[in-house]
Amino acid sequence: MGGFSFREPLRGYEIKLELVNVEKIRIPEIQREISDKLIKQLAESINRIGFVEPIITVEGSDGYLEVINGQHRLEAAKLVGLKVIPTLILPREIMKHIISLNIEKAPNLRDKAHQAYMVFMMSLEENPNMIESELMRLVDFAHYITIGFIVDRFNVGRFPGYAFEKVLSKVDDFTSYTLKDAEKERERRAKLLMEVREVLEERYNELGLKNALTKESLVLKAFQENYGKWVRNVTDDFYTVFEKIKAILPRIFVEEREEDFQNF
Repeated sequence: MGGFSFREPLRGYEIKLELVNVEKIRIPEIQREISDKLIKQLAESINRIGFVEPIITVEGSDGYLEVINGQHRLEAAKLVGLKVIPTLILPREIMKHIISLNIEKAPNLRDKAHQAYMVFMMSLEENPNMIESELMRLVDFAHYITIGFIVDRFNVGRFPGYAFEKVLSKVDDFTSYTLKDAEKERERRAKLLMEVREVLEERYNELGLKNALTKESLVLKAFQENYGKWVRNVTDDFYTVFEKIKAILPRIFVEEREEDFQNF
């Protein structure tokens, strides 16, 4: 349908604003899980004031547009019966730079990991010789990529990433490998974390714990048994740290209401 285009004022690329048929817009895998509650809330808002905020999309390779920001508004538009909606269309090549733009729903760790994995894979496809550390401008923390490999590459839907995140933030850094080599490295790190997770689950069940948050306490206590409570910088590498945690976890004890190691 008709529309107009303009230049982005800083980078200078073309942005189109058009009324687009909702059937020509799809939600890519990179987006977060849909919230039915949020869709209903947005539908009520649209019924009251109309559809006044364009969704943001990128051009697909097969004639469809892919949503970068606005997946819930798209579904709400369908719910109220809209056939066309105002849509900003950006060039596909900047897709990975704006993945984090979606703020309709606050991302959890799984969301961040999924997005980091997709950014990694898109970058790998575009330039396999790119150094992984260059992804720092696109991904906040390297451990999001590692957890993303667990969730997406190995299809582990209920991995307790929160239990490992404080330790990961200390030892899981961006590498100096090219992306084609970093892919193998991320797989290795992900596999070790999955092994530690198995030991963690066994100990959690042995102790008869019921609150899932105590899994974090188990991991932190295992870390502290090896490195002390007040450590800030860890000289051991990723593999050494988690092999040590895996080895000592079967002997770690925590109570259901133990404090959350806030000074870690």
